[in-house]
Amino acid sequence: MTALLTHVELTWIEKKIEFWIRFGHPAHNQRLDRHRRRVSFAPGSVFAFVRWAANDYGTIISRIDIVLAVEHGQVYQTLPFVRPGGDILLKVNGWPKVERVLKTIDAVEAIGVDPADAATDYWRHAHNRIAAGLEPNAYEPAQHRAWLKRRGIAP
Repeated sequence: MTALLTHVELTWIEKKIEFWIRFGHPAHNQRLDRHRRRVSFAPGSVFAFVRWAANDYGTIISRIDIVLAVEHGQVYQTLPFVRPGGDILLKVNGWPKVERVLKTIDAVEAIGVDPADAATDYWRHAHNRIAAGLEPNAYEPAQHRAWLKRRGIAP
C-alpha cells in the first residue's frame, strides 16, 4: 500500500535544517529518528513542502513547492526528499518569493478554503505570476465552487 503513496522526508534541526509541510493531509506519518520523519500522501493529494537551511553565514536555501501526488504509473517530476516525485504545481526559491507564496496560502485560508482543496490551476497561476514578479490574483469563492463542480464534488 505505501508503495502507491508519495513519501516526503522531513528534517527539523532548529536553526540549521527545517523542512516542513505547510498544508496537506498526510495518509501516513512515520517518525524515523529524533530529527526526521516521513509523511506520505495519497494519489491526488496536494501539499506544500517548505525547505529552509542555514549555515554559520546565514540562509543557504529557502524554497517552497506545491505538489500534486500522482497515481501509480503516471508521469511525474522529481523533487529532492519527495519519492517518487509528483506534479509540481508551484516552485519558488528565495525568501521574498517564498514569503509571497506563504501569504497567498494565508489568503486562500482566509476565505475558508483549505489550500489542499484549492484548484490545482490556481497554484500554477500563482507560480507563473510570482515568477514574473507579479502578485497572484486572489482565489475567489466562485472560482473554488467552479473547481468543485468540475471535479464532481459539488452540486
